Amino acid sequence: MSVSSLVFATKNQGKVAELRHLLQSIPVTVFALNDLAISVPDIVEDGDSYCANARKKATMTSRYCNLPALADDSGLEVVALENQPGVHSARYAKYGATSSQNNAKLIQELDGIAPERRQATFRCFLSLSDWHGRLGTDSFIEAEGQCHGLILEEPQGIGGFGYDSLFFLPEQGCTFAEISSEEKNLYSHRANALHNIRQPLVDYLIT
Repeated sequence: MSVSSLVFATKNQGKVAELRHLLQSIPVTVFALNDLAISVPDIVEDGDSYCANARKKATMTSRYCNLPALADDSGLEVVALENQPGVHSARYAKYGATSSQNNAKLIQELDGIAPERRQATFRCFLSLSDWHGRLGTDSFIEAEGQCHGLILEEPQGIGGFGYDSLFFLPEQGCTFAEISSEEKNLYSHRANALHNIRQPLVDYLIT
């Protein structure tokens, strides 16, 4: 059986490690963007949905790298804020905001909101494009994942990234910032999405 290749449209080695772990039992080589000697232009995530952003990143990456490309877009949706920041999660405080700035704004927006009204969901959307392959330019293999929790009044834990220190998992009694990456991979929205897309990826890449 020949080995297939796939590029994950990210420079985040943690995300790539998750995908490699999930696909370790099948003959697929997973590359990150910075593993390849190919320059992919910066992609502006200006879509109005996770799907739009993921498709845009996957399509452009596949087109430039001449490989099937998987991309993700994710965000935090808070019930009390009418599911904001959502697709704008990475730039909630402002364009180019740091995680600390985004967290500070979220804490401010939820000031005075009772604990029972702080429900939130992390969502992830994955899209595979194969610009030069059987999928062509306008078809995709896609999956979604989610994880439910509560937003704390102040950060808790020093691990993770983004909103992890504010996202509390009632079942585990801690935030994403207080567990190991291995434990996070059991519960996270991205891990759920990766599990949901695993078999369609296998069917496409190996058959």
